[in-house]
Amino acid sequence: MTVPNPQSVPQARDNPPSPEVIIAVRGLTKVFKDFWGRPKARAVDNVDFEVRRGEIFGLLGPNGSGKSTTIKMLLGLLHPTKGHIEVFGRSPRHVATKSRIGYLPEESYLYRYLDSRETLDFFGNLFSLSGAEREKRSEQLLDMVGLSQTRTRTVGEFSKGMQRRIGLAQALINDPDLVILDEPTAGLDPIGCREVKDLIIALARRGKTVILSSHLLSDVEDVCDRVVIYYGGKIQAQGTLKELLAKPDAVRITSPVLPRETMERVLEIIRHDAAADKIYIDTPTQNLESYFLEVVAKAKQSDAQTSGATSGSKVAAYLQGDAGAAPSSEKVLERLTLPTAAKPEPAKPVPETTPPADQIKLEGLTKPVESPQPAAPAPEPAKPADLGKANEKLKNLLNKPK
Repeated sequence: MTVPNPQSVPQARDNPPSPEVIIAVRGLTKVFKDFWGRPKARAVDNVDFEVRRGEIFGLLGPNGSGKSTTIKMLLGLLHPTKGHIEVFGRSPRHVATKSRIGYLPEESYLYRYLDSRETLDFFGNLFSLSGAEREKRSEQLLDMVGLSQTRTRTVGEFSKGMQRRIGLAQALINDPDLVILDEPTAGLDPIGCREVKDLIIALARRGKTVILSSHLLSDVEDVCDRVVIYYGGKIQAQGTLKELLAKPDAVRITSPVLPRETMERVLEIIRHDAAADKIYIDTPTQNLESYFLEVVAKAKQSDAQTSGATSGSKVAAYLQGDAGAAPSSEKVLERLTLPTAAKPEPAKPVPETTPPADQIKLEGLTKPVESPQPAAPAPEPAKPADLGKANEKLKNLLNKPK
């Protein structure tokens, strides 16, 4: 009997993928040829798979097994030698289809002399986003990937992990319906890895489709619904993680600490149906990722300072929709994922009471010229007192004979 750590068991997402097929691949084959047209390498050999809406689909395999070649054909960057590919029901080379895809390549190809804000503004302009929308999304994405404190530094000064962070932000600037991530956690610290995995799960919950190619199998196990395993250009295994990883010949029991007497009784019952050498008892342990995140969280609580990339904030508002923000008519994701409803008729504008300026000028020219009205007379100033009569009387009195 094995007692595992519950955190190490992958938890199924609460919303199953939609039956709508986003990517359909049939008989996909890619043969690289030399200068003379002779076959040099069969990178992908007769591959079949489907990816559904809202699904996190993993591409696994050793180096040179055909994963990156498959991704490039899904993006329309390579033309298949044989086979059929449909992305959103169209050819991957269709321009309108490309506008619905976000892609993070294995190596971040960015302009080294642009800073973070200029980089996101550049890619947002490629998708014809307005200046206000580019500024709003850039601010949210930089906060989400933990680069809000380094926005004035040029990309050429970034470490590999910080370049992956800004690369992930540019892959999401157009609010894509299909996100293709090639080694998204390469060079990231454990905090960044955990945040990327949380972001991938949040995107799938909003109905986005995610294709993940990674050599870190623990990351794939944490987030993917289905996987395909390549080797030699062929798919050697595919299915859900539960189907591929389950061991039908063994059962795992997890329980709290039991008294010794109770444990002995349980083991005695089990030994009646199983050999003693097939029963194991151990103490549960947490995985290293959980312990690392716990240590860092305690350091943050003690106000420890760092000059590197910080842990990102919550998922950008326009990417998470109702998941963490109040409803808003400006959310692009909400408009894309919710069923289309009848739009209310806009209120009719109130007619203007003031006539246009041209009409005012015309009326002024056609009216007869009116004589100006005389201004009201100003009040006369008070007249000074008439002292002439008083002086005359005073003179008569003085000249009167005694």
